[in-house]
Amino acid sequence: MILLTPGPVQTRPEVKAAMACDVAPWDETFRPFYAGLRDRLLRIAGGIPGTHAVLPLQASGHMIVEAAIRTFVPEGGAVLAPKGGEYANRLARLARDAGRRVVEMPVPDSRAIRPEELAAALAAHPECGHVALVHSETGSGTVNDPARLGPVIAAAGRRMILDSVSGFGALPFDMAAHPECDAVVFTSNKCLEGLPGFAFAVSPIARLEACRGQAKSWSLDLGDVWENTVTNGPGSLRFTGPVQVLRALDVALGFHEAEGQAARLARYAANARLLRDGLIALGLRPYLAEEEQGPIIVTMHQPEGGFDLPGFVRALRGRGVTISSYFTTEAPTIRIGAIGAVGEAEIRFALAAIGDTLAEMGLRRAA
Repeated sequence: MILLTPGPVQTRPEVKAAMACDVAPWDETFRPFYAGLRDRLLRIAGGIPGTHAVLPLQASGHMIVEAAIRTFVPEGGAVLAPKGGEYANRLARLARDAGRRVVEMPVPDSRAIRPEELAAALAAHPECGHVALVHSETGSGTVNDPARLGPVIAAAGRRMILDSVSGFGALPFDMAAHPECDAVVFTSNKCLEGLPGFAFAVSPIARLEACRGQAKSWSLDLGDVWENTVTNGPGSLRFTGPVQVLRALDVALGFHEAEGQAARLARYAANARLLRDGLIALGLRPYLAEEEQGPIIVTMHQPEGGFDLPGFVRALRGRGVTISSYFTTEAPTIRIGAIGAVGEAEIRFALAAIGDTLAEMGLRRAA
């Protein structure tokens, strides 16, 4: 089975095999391994030892986003949420449910956020001390570039929380170049090509110490993760988690380091181009303009005339390919991931399976 979703993603056999062992996370042999893993993630994030910290949670992407909001946005404080897709909508809900005020900035889900509109929104809402930004919007496939938007946030004297759950490890980000960033958050899966179960934030230590106690949650307090690190060392976990996932991540990071971030991004971008071109050739219409297409997920309009998405997904699974079984865009779409341990061979196999499935459904356009 080839897994082409925006997460979980296809993983290498070596990564899965690393899960097949029992781990004692409180044992002294685990501590240097765990500390070393945090150091490697800090390097990928462009963090500076002694200035930035890696803060692990046994959690999903949604939970690490909420933890960052709770930790850095004061209770009752306002956060600007550019809402350019479903995952921005979810981010806004997490902030609102955590007791933070949300100022929504509507953006079409078919394009990235523009620096000038972010600047205008910040000028209009001085009460917002933070911007909560989705790096890769996997509802539609757009990418919001922090290299373009971060300086706007910094110039306005505000702070940024960057949800890079679907982009970290492939899309470029350098924590040291973004002093406005309180947290970049991601998981052990997605573009790192590990397995789900752990999530991480990289944050400035000075900000963690300045924001002590405002999370109002023991489990989701990144400041408490840092307190535990200071008290018990970087090899210590606060609570028992799915530590086998960390063994798998260790192997996955070895592949990431060997490939390199730029090469991984190039592989994903090539996957996305091949997918997009192949799907157009099969008669499907892209949801995004070519210049808005990111490298993480390709989204196409559903064929007209009562298209049966669940039936399409089931038939495609029968041919050895799994794609997203739902859509979150403003118009009905088909979502196909371009990330994970896949390349040209897997993408061509998937395109052939998609073509056969569309033909079976009477929807494939004649070549």
